[in-house]
Amino acid sequence: MKKIIPLALAAGMMYSCGEPKQKPATIQSVVLTQPVALTQTIDKHYSGIIREAHEISLGFKTAGQLEQIMVKEGDFVRKGQLLAELDDVDYQLAVDAAQIQYDQVKDEVERTEQLFKQKSVSANDYEKAVAGLKQLGVQLQANKNKLDYTKLYAPTDGYIQTVNYAPAEMVDAGMAVFTLLDVSRMEVVADIPASEYQKKDRFVGFNCRTDLIDQVMPMALLSLTPRADGNQLYQLRLTFNGQPDKRLTAGMNVEVEINITDPSAETGFAIPLSAVFRDGDTACVWVLGTDSCVTKRPVVLGNLDASGRAVVREGLSGQEQIVRAGVSALQNGEKVREVVKPSKTNVGGVL
Repeated sequence: MKKIIPLALAAGMMYSCGEPKQKPATIQSVVLTQPVALTQTIDKHYSGIIREAHEISLGFKTAGQLEQIMVKEGDFVRKGQLLAELDDVDYQLAVDAAQIQYDQVKDEVERTEQLFKQKSVSANDYEKAVAGLKQLGVQLQANKNKLDYTKLYAPTDGYIQTVNYAPAEMVDAGMAVFTLLDVSRMEVVADIPASEYQKKDRFVGFNCRTDLIDQVMPMALLSLTPRADGNQLYQLRLTFNGQPDKRLTAGMNVEVEINITDPSAETGFAIPLSAVFRDGDTACVWVLGTDSCVTKRPVVLGNLDASGRAVVREGLSGQEQIVRAGVSALQNGEKVREVVKPSKTNVGGVL
């Protein structure tokens, strides 16, 4: 009997499970893509050159003998940096003498003020004393200014292009000791043809790039010459948005990009033509949901773009993941698996 009971139990279990379990359905593998928003601009590229906004001739505000020069040609200087000094001995003596005279007269004016309050001095004498003190104050400040003028500072960031004098030489006020290339306001110049000049009202953006710097640099329009040169070209001047990169120097060649609105451009999103299928007379795409199931989405199509992609005018927001390969074998609500591109650094998926 002990051997019969297990057989009976096994038979009962077979009948209680009902029908045998079905083999799980195969999950379709699909390739996904994301819609690409179409821009209503076209980009034109021209050769340009970087140049300094202007050259600055730097000189002292007063005459004297050059005592020290702190920079040399080619040096990059910051705004406020000391560049050179004059011999300031005589200017310091003038300040000291004026200070002594001012202090002396100030004491006399204070005594005169006390006498004026006691009505021992006339108002006219008191006013003359005050005026004399003010005049000495002005002379003292003028001498202090001349002393300050013996030091020459950089008015802006830039490169020292030329140094025209050497220490111990005499210079007059205003003589150009240095020539400074102002790089705080560097600009880019490019020449464009008349065909592009006619579209100037549709210019919406500017960029420049160079092989030296691996990034696009946004630009702003400074001016566009309304008169063509002998080659029928119009000069376009651009300035950098923000501080230009320190690696950029005057004379460097760059590529200028002009963004121009295109009224005839299609609006909407571009998707691969293989992602579109027909449900009767309606164009549709498969949209992947967060549950890994696909949903049929009707769309309104426009003309193909220049790359041969389908243009979707209505039906997509641009955030969707849509199926671009394997669309014909899918059903609404079907669960799918994305085919992931193999890693270039993990060939074979061994890591």
